[in-house]
Amino acid sequence: MGVLRDKHIVLGISGSIAAYKAAVLTRLLVRQGAEVQIVITPAGKEFITPITLSALSSRPVISEFFSGQDGTWNSHVDIGLWADAMVIAPATASTIGKMAHGVADNMLLTTYLSMKAPVFVAPAMDLDMFAHPSTTDNLDLLAQRGNFIIEPQSGELASHLIGKGRMEEPEGIVAVLEEFFSSTLDYEGKRVVITAGPTHEAIDPVRFIGNHSTGRMGIALADELVRRGAHVDLILGPSALKPSDAVHVERVTTAEEMLRATEAVIDTADIAIFAAAVADYRPRIKHTEKIKREHETELDLELVRNPDIAATLGARKRPDQFFVGFALESNAGVDEAKRKMQAKGFNAIVLNSLQDSGAGFGHETNKVTIFDQEGSIEAYELKSKDAVARDIASFIIKRLG
Repeated sequence: MGVLRDKHIVLGISGSIAAYKAAVLTRLLVRQGAEVQIVITPAGKEFITPITLSALSSRPVISEFFSGQDGTWNSHVDIGLWADAMVIAPATASTIGKMAHGVADNMLLTTYLSMKAPVFVAPAMDLDMFAHPSTTDNLDLLAQRGNFIIEPQSGELASHLIGKGRMEEPEGIVAVLEEFFSSTLDYEGKRVVITAGPTHEAIDPVRFIGNHSTGRMGIALADELVRRGAHVDLILGPSALKPSDAVHVERVTTAEEMLRATEAVIDTADIAIFAAAVADYRPRIKHTEKIKREHETELDLELVRNPDIAATLGARKRPDQFFVGFALESNAGVDEAKRKMQAKGFNAIVLNSLQDSGAGFGHETNKVTIFDQEGSIEAYELKSKDAVARDIASFIIKRLG
């Protein structure tokens, strides 16, 4: 048995003729050593019986919120916490639309909305339904939120037409899961330092200079790398977001504090990712008392340059360390990103542009292009920051061999 051994897989089945393939998928997962909990919609039961699925999975099949016999509540929250992954196969156009828009009108959908684990979606429908803009928009939305879309195949459909919409075969779905879980520990033994969030540079006890960074991108990277086996030291500026408990977090406020905290751990790091939006300047004078507006008709601030954390630490980078920077630009992005990569000694740099809708500060999504010193360029579509973190992690590990 391989990487699926002892994994907890929730298999969601919706009302499609392709539901018959769920029986084969269940058997294959069980043979790989996975524990499979099936959640089926009422329409799904019209295509395949819970008795068949229960026999194959050796677990009761869940369809309703309550047991019809004794009123026992089936907790979608507990299922979401139990799972290592959720696979929705087949996923109909109706189910995909409800997932995209938070319509929780059956047990499968409430389970999806409570799911903490990665979700894999295997669409199954007729070619015109799959090609319809509403379906493609819904799938794009699910992908942006970090769901994995297992593309359907072209072939003969239930309508006897030939086209794209045929659910991926069970063997292909298992292969996708195996590939995902085989990368789970590809960072095992690696030590990673990540800077994230803004810095706040005090003007007085209540006012500061800062920016709109939330730290979401850096936290997503920390969570992803911990999931893949790394030891992560996250140096986090002021942020309301909370990383995984497995991430070692050092909270800081100012750029100077962030530099000192990063210096303390950088020498033990194999990888450093500079994702923080560090304030470039700070007030020369920090007032110890709140400045009263009534006493000041104008306020002149003299600013001094903050330390460039990435450049400072890049200058002492060892050859065996891999440093990654971030560049958020509003124009001339590619040239500026490459300049920063060279000037600061980065092995790679992640560019995102303020000109791209949905990218940068304050968004749950990002759109990035990654460059490295060898000339590789990889551009990605707009995705959730969790999905972007997976892309960046995979880019780095490939460069580490």
